[in-house]
Amino acid sequence: METEIYKRGMDAAVEQAEKSWAEGGIPIGSAILSKAGEIVAAGHNQRVQQGDPTAHGEMDCIRNAGRRRDWHELTIVSTLSPCAMCTGTIILHKVPRVIIGENITFQGREDWLKAEGVEVINLNDERCIALMQRMIRERPELWNEDIGIPPSE
Repeated sequence: METEIYKRGMDAAVEQAEKSWAEGGIPIGSAILSKAGEIVAAGHNQRVQQGDPTAHGEMDCIRNAGRRRDWHELTIVSTLSPCAMCTGTIILHKVPRVIIGENITFQGREDWLKAEGVEVINLNDERCIALMQRMIRERPELWNEDIGIPPSE
């Protein structure tokens, strides 16, 4: 896949992240690209909106993609480095490539992806970094909830 295709996927993922933030949620978005580079699904973090701790951006996107037999040909794009739950789902479905927007604000399980032979490409996208830094600055309690840090007493 070419860099322009990755950018198109990241643009869709960023749009989803901004949608989540506008809804009062966590600004993480995802898109799935076909082998030809077409966007086949998109989704965003909906933990707050749905009250569902498993409704991460990648999980919402995967759900929106529906039942498929071509996971081994797809690329998942996420604005943030995937957590263990999302990484496990990516590995389970044998997705060969993950494009991430950034891993500065959160280092997910890229090590696990790579150990399973998944190609991981970090775009270090300034939009993704800015969205997450803003959320962490403005709503730190929400961020801590999302990554599993207990409230301080």
